[in-house]
Amino acid sequence: MNTDTVTVTATAMEADTVMDTERRTGFLRQVAWTEDTTRRPRMPDPVRASAVRAGLIASVTLIEVMITVLGALGGSWVTFPAVLATVASTIVATWAVLDVWVTQQVWNQRHGVVSDPSSTARELRRERRARNRARRGTPHGRHLAHRPDLLSRA
Repeated sequence: MNTDTVTVTATAMEADTVMDTERRTGFLRQVAWTEDTTRRPRMPDPVRASAVRAGLIASVTLIEVMITVLGALGGSWVTFPAVLATVASTIVATWAVLDVWVTQQVWNQRHGVVSDPSSTARELRRERRARNRARRGTPHGRHLAHRPDLLSRA
């Protein structure tokens, strides 16, 4: 089942009822909810949870910044504790954003996301090495062409 799109189907009886209502009233029934396909696939659950957590922490940090600024402008006693809380929240928010990045990287590594450019580069290196071996006349895995004294013992 494809999870990217959602389709809603009605039973035959419901479809007949809708068609009868449309004939009697002259109005077409509109679908209340349609889901379009997206260009990018959905984020994995651990990454999405981490991103939501980071967003909430960043929101709280921005609220604390506003409290600190307004407290400083008003000359309130709450300014100093708010500054301390804002500094701490900024560190936590930075950590949360890094957690999103690390979680994404770990998920990609564990679930086998293939990187085409690196595998293409690996294939080109493999071909280049084979050409060099053929040019030197050494078999695969035999890299002793630059040491003739070791070749004579082998």
